[in-house]
Amino acid sequence: MVRVVATGVFSIIHPGHIIFLEEARKLGDELVVIVARDKTVGLKKGSQHIPEEQRLHVVSALELVDKAVLGDERDIYKPIEKLKPDIIALGSDQDFDEEEIQSELRDRGLKAKLVRITRYYEGELYSTRRIIERIKNSKD
Repeated sequence: MVRVVATGVFSIIHPGHIIFLEEARKLGDELVVIVARDKTVGLKKGSQHIPEEQRLHVVSALELVDKAVLGDERDIYKPIEKLKPDIIALGSDQDFDEEEIQSELRDRGLKAKLVRITRYYEGELYSTRRIIERIKNSKD
């Protein structure tokens, strides 16, 4: 069985998320999604919109997802060590240094292959940030 792990914030589920998860799902037999913790989201994106437990619940409910777990607040590799995936899927817009990740995986004795998902949603509202901007602007 090939286990695929995908990660993300998933504040507002939109078509870009679905395409990412569909493509990740095609890579293996089981898709496990690591949902970013509130603390991580706050540090990375400057704010969090939906609490982690709610985001986890929504991602868990998606048919594409076999299992969803919360990430670790201090060490993003801890869930990877526990899950031991064969493949880690990275989204086209996720700002991760692939060489850095490969190096850290090697240092931890993990042999997961990184796959960058290149397919993405082509449309006006392709990101959570754009959806939020549209909502804010529609109030004016």
